[in-house]
Amino acid sequence: MLWSLLLDQVAGFDPVRDTIDVALVTLGVYWLLILIRGTRAVQILVGLLLLIGTSLASHAFELTTVEWILDNFLSSAVLIIIVLFQADIRRALARVGRGVFPSVAKQEETQLAEEVARAAQSLAQKRVGALFVLERETHLSDLIEAGTTIDAAVKRDLLVSLFLPQSPLHDGAVVIQAGRIAQAGCILPLTLREDLPEGVGTRHRAAVGITEESDAVVIVVSEETQALSVVVGGVMARSLDGAGLREVLRDVLAGGDSERRVMA
Repeated sequence: MLWSLLLDQVAGFDPVRDTIDVALVTLGVYWLLILIRGTRAVQILVGLLLLIGTSLASHAFELTTVEWILDNFLSSAVLIIIVLFQADIRRALARVGRGVFPSVAKQEETQLAEEVARAAQSLAQKRVGALFVLERETHLSDLIEAGTTIDAAVKRDLLVSLFLPQSPLHDGAVVIQAGRIAQAGCILPLTLREDLPEGVGTRHRAAVGITEESDAVVIVVSEETQALSVVVGGVMARSLDGAGLREVLRDVLAGGDSERRVMA
């Protein structure tokens, strides 16, 4: 019977179709691994694989109770994966959408840069310090101490209100993920570098620290000097005005050679 089954599989083998099928699955798995690399999703995925392995072992050794529990748990695996990986799935779909509709993605990036720049200008005029972190490819969940979840559209008035002294979230950074305000009041890792320009404070050290460990873009508003700064890759562009901030943000978010030129 096994032999006949193998013969049926060989008889139905189509080199071109099956090669394309395997290649697509391989690319999908590779893309998924790249997407979740360096995040807690990897740990969750390893945990699920261990549960599947335990379930197979319990079946082989006839551990009926363990097998029954794991089978019932893993029968809802699709729902479990959606719940556990919802943030990564949303980020992946957004990335696919940006690839299919690049003009729409460009428009969204321009609008986001404009809202952040306007908020930074307003806060600088009020002499209110601020720290905006724009997540890009590197997930920031493992690099920051999470604050309060916001999950709101990026709007100037909301960004300004989060940093006003009477706001309970004004101490810390606002993190923008997937084009939305994800969290506020976040604590960032401080850089240990001693070669920073004279006069930079804790906010600037936090901005350099998070960009040393990720590809995030950070905007700093100094309450003492009212200066605006952009930090990328541990490199700081300081003393920007509103127009300069907009130009740097547009170029940096565009990536590639323009980013390296602007931050040089």
